Amino acid sequence: MRLRSAIMAVLMASQTALAAPFEEAISLFEDKNYAEARIIAEEQAGRDDPRAMAMLGAMYLRGLGVAPDTATAKTWFEKAAEKNHPGAQFSLAMMYLDGTLGEADIEQASEWLEKSANGGNPQAQYNLGIVFTGAYGTSPDWKTAALWFGKAAGQNYAEAQYNLALMYLDGHGVEKNMTTAASWFSKAALQGLPEAALEYGVMVYRGEGVQKDETIGAKWIKVAANRGNAVAQNRLARIYATGRGLSPDPVEAAKWNMIAKAGGRGDAELDAAFDKLAPDQKQKATEMAKSFEAIVK
Repeated sequence: MRLRSAIMAVLMASQTALAAPFEEAISLFEDKNYAEARIIAEEQAGRDDPRAMAMLGAMYLRGLGVAPDTATAKTWFEKAAEKNHPGAQFSLAMMYLDGTLGEADIEQASEWLEKSANGGNPQAQYNLGIVFTGAYGTSPDWKTAALWFGKAAGQNYAEAQYNLALMYLDGHGVEKNMTTAASWFSKAALQGLPEAALEYGVMVYRGEGVQKDETIGAKWIKVAANRGNAVAQNRLARIYATGRGLSPDPVEAAKWNMIAKAGGRGDAELDAAFDKLAPDQKQKATEMAKSFEAIVK
């Protein structure tokens, strides 16, 4: 998730209706008028409003209208977190998890992640799932990881949908089910997640868990390629080279092979095919590759 959307999720997370003064602070924050937003936030924080405390924490953490101050950010997040503000609990957890406060503290991070996750925060649910996969040196608990990924996925959190799909694909923490894996991949792909678009495209292309359709599968692989996924770019190059799913096009194949190669996914066979192209085809493919810009969500 991008920085701005993540911060706004922190600020807006609350079970109570927004009071008019704090609505004004949110509006000022969105307009990047941080100085005036901070004045209102400080007033509201003095009245024990956890939303205002969370806003101040975000401001000091990222240096928005103030000098960055990790210690002050932590203090404000703690105040809001202790008042059961899910967004602040998540932010505090991530400060412990990513080493912002020094050496990573998995125990503290997990404690705050669980509180935020139980408060319904999908980012916390997803990250708690990551913790239970053993990604931070803890012993993996795949069933619990799947549980938390499932909760976040149910809230349409794309990364959680993708990870849950992988678990169904491999049978980690859940019973292996290709159909369910394809379903979750498709949901994440529809949200623009390149990795999910690639996996779903491959499953459709091969007919794994879904009806086989090389044309539709190739189109999903192309979505992932256009979003900068080097593996998808390599697969798309091969699809254009063979003409399975898309009309054969040696120039397009060469173009995508060069793009994939620049992304670290080389292919000697496709390189050899490029050498056999006519000079004008080589030039066109090279120009197209140089002008390529990945779609950024």
